[in-house]
Amino acid sequence: TSPRKMKRIKSDLLFQNANRVIPTGIYGHMAPGAGLPLDFPHFCSSGKGARFTDVDGNEWMDFMCGFGAVLHGYRHEAIEQAVQKQRELGSVFNQPHFLMVELAEKLVELIDFADWAVFAKNGSDLTTWAIRVAREKTGREYIIKSKGAYHGVDAWCDPGMGGRISSDREFVLEFEWNNLHQLESLLVNHSNQVAAVILTPYHHASFGPSELPSVGFWKNVEMLCKQHDAALVLDDVRCGWRLDDSGSHNYFGFCPDLAIYSKALGNGYAISACVGKDKFRTSAADVFLTGSCWNDAYAFSAALASLQISRENLVAKSVLEKGKYFCSKLEEVGQEYGIKLKMTGVPSMPYPWIEGDEDLYQIQGLCKFAAAEGLYFHPHHNWFISNALSYEDLDQALFIAKKALGKFVEQ
Repeated sequence: TSPRKMKRIKSDLLFQNANRVIPTGIYGHMAPGAGLPLDFPHFCSSGKGARFTDVDGNEWMDFMCGFGAVLHGYRHEAIEQAVQKQRELGSVFNQPHFLMVELAEKLVELIDFADWAVFAKNGSDLTTWAIRVAREKTGREYIIKSKGAYHGVDAWCDPGMGGRISSDREFVLEFEWNNLHQLESLLVNHSNQVAAVILTPYHHASFGPSELPSVGFWKNVEMLCKQHDAALVLDDVRCGWRLDDSGSHNYFGFCPDLAIYSKALGNGYAISACVGKDKFRTSAADVFLTGSCWNDAYAFSAALASLQISRENLVAKSVLEKGKYFCSKLEEVGQEYGIKLKMTGVPSMPYPWIEGDEDLYQIQGLCKFAAAEGLYFHPHHNWFISNALSYEDLDQALFIAKKALGKFVEQ
């Protein structure tokens, strides 16, 4: 049944109410204008496995996973049991819960280069903190990032303009992804001034196709950082545990100095972590980091359970295989209708790109017709494969997508 024929009364009414008490009603990457405002629901009510239900009772097969935060599926039984056990004991106290130590030990055990770990609530907290650690360690001011890369909402890297002043990015340099010559030139031209190079495992900007690293890219980045004594900071917030169960650096074969994780780490529970090499330990201790609710035992217990599930069930391998199956089949469906659809990036978190669709009109149309059939395909952001999706679910999604493509072509 088409969700657009179902009721949107509660969702639209809630949005009207939200606009009265919340600036723009819904903000950031979940704002209606960032997706399909007339086709996506404004508010959700529940989720289970690979599906969620909106406030009007419409069920959706989900290919966004809370923008990557949910890896094992909504309300995964083992994770919820671990959190429920902790709920009987409490969450936030005057001192950290002992689970913080257990989680730090687990991350140091899992991640080959990690000698220590710290925790916060989201990726922005720790990408910003990590570059401060690099500045403290090196005594330098400049940071290098890839042009168009998203590292959070802080002024040095946010995608918006509001409230920013010129000095916010005075010491932030950018190069085009995969352009090693540009990177090397920045390091040479700012010799002994660059504290860190911060990069995602591959380029996954919104509103455009994802770009994988070229052959030799990461080895050369690692070499250049060592030559210029700049910290190599990996923003693994979005990719973590979707490419490799021990960190995405292993998937691409390099070794960072610091790495930040969030999203799938807690399977929907708010937590982030930064791990690092021993040589950054003193600097990490010197850069202030705190939050009253950051030592959240519920999130610690969820993360511990999530990591165990990933390791025991080889979840990164699983979602990559499921994604490869789904992406190849979806591209074939596109070819049947003469649509040059390419699922870019890695298959566990692909970005759909249609050749020649620079204004995104075609992908918006495809996702609009998919939404009418209860498929949550986002037109402007990479998708995420939940391990809760079975191959039967993927076949069902492909059947629906073929129907949506047919309607799109016929319009």
